[in-house]
Amino acid sequence: MLNIIVVFSKRENAVNIRNILVRAGMNVSAVCLTGAKALQYADTWGQGIVVCGYKLQDMQYTEFRELLPEQFEMLLAAPPDRWMDSLPPGVVGLPSPIKVHDLVSTLEMMVQTIERKRRKGRESVRKRSAEEKETINRAKALLMERNHMSEEEAHRYLQKNSMETGTNMLETAQMVLMILDE
Repeated sequence: MLNIIVVFSKRENAVNIRNILVRAGMNVSAVCLTGAKALQYADTWGQGIVVCGYKLQDMQYTEFRELLPEQFEMLLAAPPDRWMDSLPPGVVGLPSPIKVHDLVSTLEMMVQTIERKRRKGRESVRKRSAEEKETINRAKALLMERNHMSEEEAHRYLQKNSMETGTNMLETAQMVLMILDE
């Protein structure tokens, strides 16, 4: 699930934007009035989208963008003259006054782009080098020899431990080799 944080200096604006997004079927994780509070949420969640105005209670959007984790995108709702000449990387501009359809469709487009990047990242992780495959195969062979497992059981064991420990399969295989291959 993607985290959406709404940040506007006026509570009424923030709540109105949240309500629009919720009615459109989006899950808004937080509503804030300050950049500092939004940054706390962003650091906790790690990835998502921030919908904000150009001026927050404690900083401008440019400073906020610099402090925001790289994995967060920003949807800036502001008069175009506030964008200066161009927007920083990771910022999509939405001219205000905001039209509901434009807000929802722009946010949907941003969500789809992030999901596409996430899937692409997962696919690239799945492709292992010959050396990495060899390490995993050595760990499976060791498990098969020492624990009398079939190849399928050894593979499942590595997968299960990988998921439980939050490491990838290569790291799990390396740990098995370190422990069992003393």
